[in-house]
Amino acid sequence: MHNDLTSLLLVVALAFLVPIALQYFNLRVIPVVVAEIFVGLIIGKSGFNLIVPEGWVSQLSTLGLIFLMFLSGLELDVSLFKPKKTSRAILDNLPKDHFKDELSKRKPPNPLLLSSIVFLLIAAVSYGCAVFLQQLNYITEPYLFTIMIASISLGVVVPVLKEKKLLEHAYGQTLLLITILSDLITMILLGVYISMQAGSTESLWLLGLFFVLVFVIYRFAARFMRSRFISRISGGGTAQLGTRAIFALILMLVVLSETLGVESILGAFLAGVIVSLLRPSREMVHQLESFGYGFLVPIFFIMVGVDLDIPALVTDWKIVLLIPLLIGLIFVARYVPTLLLGFWFRFKYASSGGLLMASTLSLVIAAASVAYELGIISAELQGAVILVCVINCLLFPVLFNKQVPRAQGARVRASLIGANHVTLPVSQDLLKDGFDIAIYSADASVGDEQSKQDYGRFPLTVVSDLEADTLLKAGAFNTDVIVFGSMDELQNAKLARKAKSLGIDKIIVRAESPELIQSLQAEAFNVFSTLFASRMLLKGLIQYPSAVMLMTQDDSLQEITVQNPKYNNVQLKELPFLGDALILRIYRGESFIVPHGATQLLAQDRLLVSGSAESIQALKAELE
Repeated sequence: MHNDLTSLLLVVALAFLVPIALQYFNLRVIPVVVAEIFVGLIIGKSGFNLIVPEGWVSQLSTLGLIFLMFLSGLELDVSLFKPKKTSRAILDNLPKDHFKDELSKRKPPNPLLLSSIVFLLIAAVSYGCAVFLQQLNYITEPYLFTIMIASISLGVVVPVLKEKKLLEHAYGQTLLLITILSDLITMILLGVYISMQAGSTESLWLLGLFFVLVFVIYRFAARFMRSRFISRISGGGTAQLGTRAIFALILMLVVLSETLGVESILGAFLAGVIVSLLRPSREMVHQLESFGYGFLVPIFFIMVGVDLDIPALVTDWKIVLLIPLLIGLIFVARYVPTLLLGFWFRFKYASSGGLLMASTLSLVIAAASVAYELGIISAELQGAVILVCVINCLLFPVLFNKQVPRAQGARVRASLIGANHVTLPVSQDLLKDGFDIAIYSADASVGDEQSKQDYGRFPLTVVSDLEADTLLKAGAFNTDVIVFGSMDELQNAKLARKAKSLGIDKIIVRAESPELIQSLQAEAFNVFSTLFASRMLLKGLIQYPSAVMLMTQDDSLQEITVQNPKYNNVQLKELPFLGDALILRIYRGESFIVPHGATQLLAQDRLLVSGSAESIQALKAELE
């Protein structure tokens, strides 16, 4: 018992020190899980042999594997499989060169279709590589190694794409979908393969029954979580009902999978998928990730290193030769199919995508561990696979980072309908803040040569009229935000309803009459009234003059969204580039936080920042 707790204490202490060391020595390019495996090598069979791999530490390592598979399922954003709701009428009126930019050569097809084709090619090449290994007498199970070679690490790809700001672009979305398909399909195929190893048709029937029961559990969970009773009693406090329900779900599916002869990691993975489909709050996801990546998962990865016996691998020259061979085959299996993206994206990015796709980690390590426990592969072969995963995660993301520069954040597009004393000055302010602005006017005199000198500084587009069809052909509806600010409030309301039917989410309508304002607000439109705005401004100047001055002073108050994963869970006092910028509020979900030095930033936090334009822009460039 004493040795068990001593081993556990050492492992937990190292799990605490690893990220600190990476931060202190500025080694952020190394994934934390790779560093944890390396530390395990030092204290395990390959190093000082300080750990007794049994008892508490062994059981918590098993729970870490289960929770890792759960978190992998939780990372799957099923909404990405649905194409963005963009009206066909808008797409048909876009100019031919609309999709050409620094990354793209032409409009890509449906991202899900393209990703599916690339993944099928990866799977086909992976099978060829596995058969090649079988011909060299390295392996006896080509199907298992097909799954391993075809599996891409979602936990490595997503942070890299986020840091490069590529997830907003079709290129990044395509790479992400390829990774999601790989993670999901190879996980399911691994469960099918392990069930087939039982050697009877009964196991396949049990696997089918397992998937049916998982679907039934999902439907029940969805209805249960939406019930009024649960809404009344899940108000937080010490009960933490949502957290209890999730852990009950994980154990239920793990026990169910083992009872039906299905591998437990598949049950844990599908539990994560179910929770993802139920769309938990960001706070709930953060709690689960904190518990998993903060405690259980590091124990698993450190124990992977502890159990790895490198000296035994070095004594077998065949295994030594397998390691670079397997690295090369994984690279070929991912790189060659990804070159297909070069038809739509520029070759530099298509080829770089192949480098990032060569990253492989969690699922392959889990599959190798399970295969070894079932006696499908030897301990030496398991060790070689784990070493390959570590090398790949150190090598290929770094090469991708060197090839692909960090993309500029997508500029918010705004269309202002109607050129007048309100929209014209606002357009200038928004241009200074980095917005992509277009003003549409039906005033023919604006386009006269005499007026060009006066209006040349405004992004004006003259159209024949402000009717929906005319604006559609002019590209006014191809935008993120549309403002109907003409002097004709009835026309504004008519156009706003048309924009809503075309799928535009952010619509602002100018109206003055109280009846129309009330009607538009009932339809969930954002309504702007010059009379109402003047009243509120005058009231504010009388009651809170300093606050109004702060809000209206140029560039002194802006909102910044935390999108760079490098600053997730970083305390405000650790930010080295604030300058004279002051963070006034942190908006997180539906609530806000009054910040202090120890406040931790989370992804997608919205910061209300005051300060000089230079400091705010520097902060925005780093965090977004």
